[in-house]
Amino acid sequence: HVQLVESGGGSVQAGGSLRLSCVASGSSKNFDRYCMGWFRQSQGEEREGVAAIDSAEVATYADAVKGRLTISKDTSKNTLYLQMNSLEPEDTAIYYCAADCRPWYGNDWGAKYWGQGTQVTVS
Repeated sequence: HVQLVESGGGSVQAGGSLRLSCVASGSSKNFDRYCMGWFRQSQGEEREGVAAIDSAEVATYADAVKGRLTISKDTSKNTLYLQMNSLEPEDTAIYYCAADCRPWYGNDWGAKYWGQGTQVTVS
């Protein structure tokens, strides 16, 4: 079993930056091997994939965030990151960390593990 805890959300003005973190516990081996990713859900909208990174650290992104958001991981800390630059009001959402997934496959990429979410508000 894997537990995921997000942090780093907050309120920023348009054009600002945030860095989200997701700490994984329960299985560091799985963390090393999993595809992991970030999703977001705006009020009244369905959850959508934002960024993914596989076990080889190959990153992919939704078109809406390319060039502005960067996913990375630090396996020594069991931590996934999402660096968010040039934020826009449309980026306002709850951001979720997900693990053990197939990036861009079906609904929620078939992810088995989810964090509780962290709120990002851009005004």
